[in-house]
Amino acid sequence: MRLKPWGQRRVAFHRRRSSATTFLSTAGDSFCDMLPDSASILRRTLIAALFFAVVSLSCFILYKASESVGFRLPNSFDPSSRFRYVFPSVADDSPLDSDEYRLEKVLKDAAMQDRTVILTTLNEAWAAPNSVIDLFLESFRIGDRTRRLLNHLVIIAMDQKAFSRCLVIHIHCFALVTEGVDFSQEAYFMTPDYLKMMWRRIDFLRSVLEMGYNFVFTDADIMWFRDPFPRFYFDADFQIACDHFSGSSLDLENRPNGGFTFVRSNNRSIEFYKFWYSSRETYPGNHDQDVLNNIKYDSFITDIDLKMRFLNTAYFGGLCEPSKDFNLVCTMHANCCFGLDSKLHDLRIMLQDWKQYLSLPLSLKRSSILSWRVPWNCSLDSLRHYDYSEKNAEQG
Repeated sequence: MRLKPWGQRRVAFHRRRSSATTFLSTAGDSFCDMLPDSASILRRTLIAALFFAVVSLSCFILYKASESVGFRLPNSFDPSSRFRYVFPSVADDSPLDSDEYRLEKVLKDAAMQDRTVILTTLNEAWAAPNSVIDLFLESFRIGDRTRRLLNHLVIIAMDQKAFSRCLVIHIHCFALVTEGVDFSQEAYFMTPDYLKMMWRRIDFLRSVLEMGYNFVFTDADIMWFRDPFPRFYFDADFQIACDHFSGSSLDLENRPNGGFTFVRSNNRSIEFYKFWYSSRETYPGNHDQDVLNNIKYDSFITDIDLKMRFLNTAYFGGLCEPSKDFNLVCTMHANCCFGLDSKLHDLRIMLQDWKQYLSLPLSLKRSSILSWRVPWNCSLDSLRHYDYSEKNAEQG
């Protein structure tokens, strides 16, 4: 059934209202004839009440009818209009309310009571159906007390297609546009595009801290199997996962991995992120993790009194150093892996292993009989193969 234009429907509505009024008038006159003159006040009250009831019922029926045939909301509520606003190259002439798409509003809508948000970045290569982002979201849905955390997750889209896909699969999306840089394709480890993406991320996270929000940053190739918040250190400004954990959360010899961090917003953390970002010029050609490995010894960290902690791989594991106990693991990262196909293969196995653990009776869960079947396609050999290929390319 096609809905008539709004103006025509309003006219039709007035006709129904006029019929109802005529009916009430006739019914009211007949009813009044049977009443004594002393009941005139009661008569007027009854007529007014009946008239109000009929008008209200008519409005309700009209509203439901418009819903049933898919009455369209204005453009400002249309997801495609958000896409047109954030990426001006596909904008039309319609005036749009820019307030809704500002980072402040997205963060405010997603934040927990203590102004903490969960952030991840997404580009076209990882946004495709059945790719990394779908596995990432699935882990939240099947994890232990992690589904509710999706309400606080903001997906930071690095390109148009990633933003468009985000609008379909998630509620909190923000487009991070970088002039003159294409982040849509897979960025291989240590390539120029990879380095640009990593440093753009560090600068963006600094801006989130300056807006007064704490954040958990997580790469989308990290599977969330348990709520990690109980495992965080309450007194730390900056805490980060590791490729290798030495055994002490205070040991600067730990090898940090920037794919998973929990940072509290304060003057110390803001100054640290500014220092980290500016240090890219001191160590040109290095990515954020290598630079962090250098500056973590710098006296500047002590001067600003930044409290830094390194997260135990028993809880925050990865393919470099897997968490060994399914009863403890919170997150697992597909690190130490080269190539999207290899990463997807091992992430799917990781999810299958977790589902198998969930299916076990409690007694078998406690016995810790399961172990990860990964790394499989991902391995340090794949990274060594990448290094060998790069050297050959340079020599050629």
